[in-house]
Amino acid sequence: MTQAVSIRVRGQVQGVGFRPFVWQLAREFGLRGRVWNDPEGVGIEASGARLEEFVAAISARAPKLARVDAVEVLKFFGELPQGFEIAESLGKGAETRVTPDAATCPDCAAEIRGAGRRKGYAFTNCTHCGPRFTILRGLPYDRAQTTMAAFPMCPDCRAEYGDPSDRRFHAQPVACPACGPRLWLEVAGREVHGDPVALAVERLRAGEVLAVKGIGGFHLACDAGSAAAVALLRDRKRRPSKPLALMGQEAALARVAVLSEADQALVRDPAAPIVLVPSRGVLPEGVAPGMGQLGVMLPYTPLHHLLLDAFGGVLVMTSGNLSGEPQVVDNDEARAKLSDFADAFLMHDRDIARRLDDSVERADPPMILRRARGRVPGTLPLPKGFGGAPQVLALGGQMKGAICLVKNGQALLGHHLGDLDDALCAEEFGKAVADYSALFDHRAERVAVDAHPGYRATMVGREMGLPVAEVFHHHAHLASCLAENGWPLDGGPVAGIVLDGTGLGPDGTIWGGELLLGDYLEVERRGWLRPAPLPGGDRAAREPWRNALVRLDQAGLSGWADELFADLPREVLRQAVAKGINAPMSSSTGRLFDGFAAMLGICGEAQSYEGEAAMRLEAIAAGEGSLRFAVDGGVIDPAPIWGEVRAELAQGVLAAELAWRFHAGLAEAFATLARGLVQEGEAKAVVLSGGCFQNALLHRLTLEALGDAPFMVHRVTPANDGGLALGQAMIAAARALRGAESD
Repeated sequence: MTQAVSIRVRGQVQGVGFRPFVWQLAREFGLRGRVWNDPEGVGIEASGARLEEFVAAISARAPKLARVDAVEVLKFFGELPQGFEIAESLGKGAETRVTPDAATCPDCAAEIRGAGRRKGYAFTNCTHCGPRFTILRGLPYDRAQTTMAAFPMCPDCRAEYGDPSDRRFHAQPVACPACGPRLWLEVAGREVHGDPVALAVERLRAGEVLAVKGIGGFHLACDAGSAAAVALLRDRKRRPSKPLALMGQEAALARVAVLSEADQALVRDPAAPIVLVPSRGVLPEGVAPGMGQLGVMLPYTPLHHLLLDAFGGVLVMTSGNLSGEPQVVDNDEARAKLSDFADAFLMHDRDIARRLDDSVERADPPMILRRARGRVPGTLPLPKGFGGAPQVLALGGQMKGAICLVKNGQALLGHHLGDLDDALCAEEFGKAVADYSALFDHRAERVAVDAHPGYRATMVGREMGLPVAEVFHHHAHLASCLAENGWPLDGGPVAGIVLDGTGLGPDGTIWGGELLLGDYLEVERRGWLRPAPLPGGDRAAREPWRNALVRLDQAGLSGWADELFADLPREVLRQAVAKGINAPMSSSTGRLFDGFAAMLGICGEAQSYEGEAAMRLEAIAAGEGSLRFAVDGGVIDPAPIWGEVRAELAQGVLAAELAWRFHAGLAEAFATLARGLVQEGEAKAVVLSGGCFQNALLHRLTLEALGDAPFMVHRVTPANDGGLALGQAMIAAARALRGAESD
């Protein structure tokens, strides 16, 4: 290859040092030409004797933060410069990916601890790390389009920014103490003079609560080793038992948690997520009441590094927000909303363009529980058969809101937006739709929504004036897992085990424990949990004893229910159920978990956060064997397990062993039916989806029970409702391509 070529590089290739990387490659291979950014990614025009080696190296040696989807090569017949130059960015609009925010790289971490001009500087970054999506206002990704536009570069930073051999070449957030954002400690609305990090550490060691401004929003921080400080934070935030995230340097985290090699690799990932790991049991119980795991993360900004270096231990680092509301991002907003929680504020003057919570993940089995900072706005390639799909906007569900955009062969699943029954979260949802659509130059041709007419996202979608694809909840779950795993449009039917809390089914009842057979276009229900009433409707999700009562009554064990819940209004509830008053029937697996936990005395009367009872049940589970669910014609009935549990409790069997057997019995019941569909040739594989499969024990036991049946699981998109929009989008796209109009 000796002629001149035009090269198009597509993928996550802006804001990662790709142009200087190409410049250095070109010099290495003796080429002349140019490289530039534009809305489609990176463009290159080059000529020289070693073009083939150059093209091969673009993918093979790409920068760490880059994701190269395609390298397209065409002949070029135009003029080229004598050397190789980095040209100005071209055009507006967006056909390329934006790089997620990335944790501080080793070079920058060493620099803030060194003796140079960035010693102790809390906003140090380079092309290998730092804020990206959280400071971006528009594309292409240039400084003028970010919140760093307010900080003109000093001569030293300008020299680094303009030098292709420097790791800060075109690093848009580049700054130093002479020209960049500044940090200060504030108390009662007034700045406290002195070193803000040292002042903050003094207060943390004194047991105070600090509000700390990060890159995606504010955190509330306190000393994780102080039971009094943790209790103070919980009392102020009115968060009695939901686990608190922790941040510390790796050596400090190793003293409080057990990190496997996989855990270590994940916490060190540039995304720097919160990772769930086994606890050593040395921290106060108040950090994660009833849990055997801790959510830990490494410092991911220079500010965090400086703070943790000076503090020396582990800090609670939980979202700075009022309960149920979005994370606070603005300084004035923080003063107004967090003053009742925080004794002091560690603040800076770089604006946050969009709020992003911390991602939450698990290394074993690999899964994302909350997809946010560090993971968005990454995209997924559409599976085979979806070429030519229209631009689709999918709006997700009511809980764990997230949207999805389909365009040009890619699906972009947005960040965690919270629960849309909260007014401010709903407002953020509206902003996200406008933000993503503008940022990625997305012009939706149709909108996909959940079939539930009362969901806020559904109502918004219907008012957009676009063709609407209504998608039933559990079909969307199945399709989201198919899409993540690249299952082709014509790949054939799969058996989908979809276990979650609640979602509207096509029969008008509330589903949540389903075995589906189907694909992107259609599904049929081939198995399900025996339905039970949800006494009190939404209250059944908050008060687990209600679910235990109705399941025990179904099993003919009303007398035992009377013993277990003697002080609770059982008869009033039974009368309401008998009359069908606010007691819809549901096959919910989530409510079955709640009921079983309540029967064992776990969170019986109430749970203070979603999933608490099920998480505590998983946390205590240990043993072997399984409880036997009855299976008849596809109906999985838990009625037999209750009498067995009562008898074993009377014999002194521990709750931990019964918790294990419950998980195993549920897994075996669904896996047996799903495996049968594969063995009989009706399904080509088994899919696991729905929020219950974020339970690592249930996930593992179900896979074991499937034996050698091929399977697909979620790894990079949430199994819970945070991934729902991806499935909705794929179903809408499939219908458009096949001309189908109904689910």
